[in-house]
Amino acid sequence: MLLLGSALLLAAPLFAQENSESKLVVKPSGRILLDAGLFDANKEINDKLNDGMAVPDARVGFKATYEDWTAKVDIGYAYGKVGLKDIFIEHSLGKQNLIRAGYFVHQYGLQSATSSSFKISMEEPRSNQALNNSRLLGLMFEHADDKFLGTFSFFSETDAMKMTSDKTGNQGIGVMTRLVYHPFTAPGRIFHVGLSGAYESPRYNSNSDLNHKSFVLSTTWPTRIAQVTSMSATVDNAKAMYKFTPEVTAAYDRIGFEGQYFYNAITREEGNHSFHSNGAYATVRGLLLGKQYKYNYWDGGIDTPARGSLELVLSYDYLDLSDSKAQVWGGRSNDWSATINYYINKYMIWRIRGSYTKVTDRAGYDDNHFSALETRLQIKF
Repeated sequence: MLLLGSALLLAAPLFAQENSESKLVVKPSGRILLDAGLFDANKEINDKLNDGMAVPDARVGFKATYEDWTAKVDIGYAYGKVGLKDIFIEHSLGKQNLIRAGYFVHQYGLQSATSSSFKISMEEPRSNQALNNSRLLGLMFEHADDKFLGTFSFFSETDAMKMTSDKTGNQGIGVMTRLVYHPFTAPGRIFHVGLSGAYESPRYNSNSDLNHKSFVLSTTWPTRIAQVTSMSATVDNAKAMYKFTPEVTAAYDRIGFEGQYFYNAITREEGNHSFHSNGAYATVRGLLLGKQYKYNYWDGGIDTPARGSLELVLSYDYLDLSDSKAQVWGGRSNDWSATINYYINKYMIWRIRGSYTKVTDRAGYDDNHFSALETRLQIKF
């Protein structure tokens, strides 16, 4: 697989040139993240959250474009393991519409439109990690114009990309949509509000008693150097999950704000009480060096700042996976972080992040706290 990826990268420029008459363009892509961190935690979890270094993301891939068609393949090699990332085919329907089919992150809220390596707080909000989806195999339609962005997706569960249906059983399915109104999109004068909603049937579980009869909502401590679960809620006898998330984004000159609220409800069978969970984050960002913030229409959010920009990001995140009526105690957390981002050039970013996280009310665990000081150098092309 690695040799194939390398061969594609070497051949891509020649392939694009040889087919220039037919307007076929093949571009290589890649990504490397280099992390280092110092951690402190209470005794119960301290032996797992060790100081260290890591390469939490390393990818090789390509993107091919022919007329109104685009194909993308992105393969990850983080932690010495091969993993599938974006794999899709996309067709443009004029300048304002597209349809995409394959394995990718479908738009559901503000965070879903941003690549994992471009989270402004270095790590994604814990509420988004627990109450949103990662990549899904499915189909998405998107419309974007001067005032509105709208998407609609039909998808199968994540494990449909990893296992065949004879192993998963009848695969879980769902639908979701994201609607955004952005009346102000001029540089330094940005405002948008949005609402996303989704429905999902129960997911795959390796435990046959829970397979397609449950949902597992979980999140890790906010670092990728050590991957340790900090909260987890297993909801059995599940019938369906309904969820929604309102969002707001605003920027004036070099100051910006992003916020989002999550609500998930899981209905259950056999007289079990429905499970309710929620979360929210609020982020204030400001450019200490650089020009005004700009808007990205297709992503529906503030665009990556220009080269040479220096940014300060302050963020608070809340997550609740405990419901006394449902008798599920997944935990409650509060997370505070401060991040400095230096946008070295078009392809490189250097980040420094400090954070404090506290988790309470998780069944079988004492109240835990975690402090981290991390840095990351990343390149993406």
